[in-house]
Amino acid sequence: MHQLPNLLTLLRLALVLPIAGLLLSDRYVQALVLFAVAGGSDALDGFLARRYGWTSRFGSLFDPLADKLLLVTSFICLSITQLLPVWLALVIFLRDLLLLLGAGLFRMLAGPAQFTPSRLGKLSTLLQMVLVLCLLLEMSLAPALAPVRWPLSWVVLVVTLCSGVQYIWEWGRKFRYARMRA
Repeated sequence: MHQLPNLLTLLRLALVLPIAGLLLSDRYVQALVLFAVAGGSDALDGFLARRYGWTSRFGSLFDPLADKLLLVTSFICLSITQLLPVWLALVIFLRDLLLLLGAGLFRMLAGPAQFTPSRLGKLSTLLQMVLVLCLLLEMSLAPALAPVRWPLSWVVLVVTLCSGVQYIWEWGRKFRYARMRA
């Protein structure tokens, strides 16, 4: 049973390509269903890992990767289909790339370190998921949500940028501390 969070992470990874295909072929109802399953699996695996202590090295590495892959892919596909601006997908992609490269660079220069997601980072991920869900709902079942798209896009942009700055600040602080100890 303790491997259930890992299985849910694998499910989320497996859903990335089908969701991308559905988004690119304008099949929004099906994309909404799969994206909701992916989002639900993220919430459930996080709950199980925290509640029962079912954590693993695999989960700590691949759970955030699955989230980022799902969201970045969704934003890229939604910008290709012109439902979201390219600049928003680019900011989200570049922030996540910066986090990945920053963690690798930190590890090379200062050694291993534990980086836990910040509240702002978690809020950024949540708002990105909400934006994709709202957009898919708008395109499939609830066109009345159209006025929410742009204000929510701007909120996603601001929170994503702020969380990126926060991570850079935190990594810089940890890097300076690691260098002083060395």
